[in-house]
Amino acid sequence: MTRPRILLTNDDGVNSAGLWAAYEAMSVFADVTVCAPAVQQSAAGRSISIFDALRMDEIIVNGHTAYAVGGRPVDALLLGLFALGPKPDLVVSGVNLGENLTSESITTSGTVGAAMEAANQGVPAVAFSLQMNNDGDKFTDPRTHAGDFSAVKKVVSSLVPLYLSEGMPEGADLVNVNIPAGDIKGYRVVKLAPRLFETSVEKRTDPRGKPYYWICGEQYFNPGEGYDADVLHAGYVTITPLTLDNTAHASCGRTEEMLRRAGIL
Repeated sequence: MTRPRILLTNDDGVNSAGLWAAYEAMSVFADVTVCAPAVQQSAAGRSISIFDALRMDEIIVNGHTAYAVGGRPVDALLLGLFALGPKPDLVVSGVNLGENLTSESITTSGTVGAAMEAANQGVPAVAFSLQMNNDGDKFTDPRTHAGDFSAVKKVVSSLVPLYLSEGMPEGADLVNVNIPAGDIKGYRVVKLAPRLFETSVEKRTDPRGKPYYWICGEQYFNPGEGYDADVLHAGYVTITPLTLDNTAHASCGRTEEMLRRAGIL
């Protein structure tokens, strides 16, 4: 019997402990090809290198062959799709070290961005992210993360075979999954919350007296609303079907009315 083919990528880099946890979970039932950025590329979104040549090196990580791409997550995804052989049955992006929640985060996340590009290329995709209780852990070297990935592997092993056998849910192009850091109470299908951060910009001064800036902010959290961020914090795996269609369908008629009143239509 032919095993399904999975292309595994991420935005934390090819050496990330989260990526290799996903590999270990899926290699039991699928042939998994790893093609990921050579270094950390978090928050790269769906950006693509259209003005630069890309390098891809075959390397060995944890005794397994992988492909390290000198570019962004979408670059790695596209090289994996078009330069490494047969089209996969499924793309898996992650497991990202740090949750990717809300409409705000999924548009900046390289993890979700790679999955979106896979869907754009006609390949079903799932993005997996792991909640970090300590925000500082999101910015440490992902190769050195020493967390227990047993629960993560269980989630991946439960969901990936389902999407391999049944495909994406009707009306969805990809699925975004977030895994809680602590004990898992269950699984919930939820909507994206509107926002994740109260963004701010901090101005500082360097030793030479020149100003520099940090984009930062506190996490925006309203418990009890039932969106993805709230449900994840309550201890549930959140599953959110996504579509590539950004059209505000409900506003199309009103937009036409505005244009008619202005004499444009």
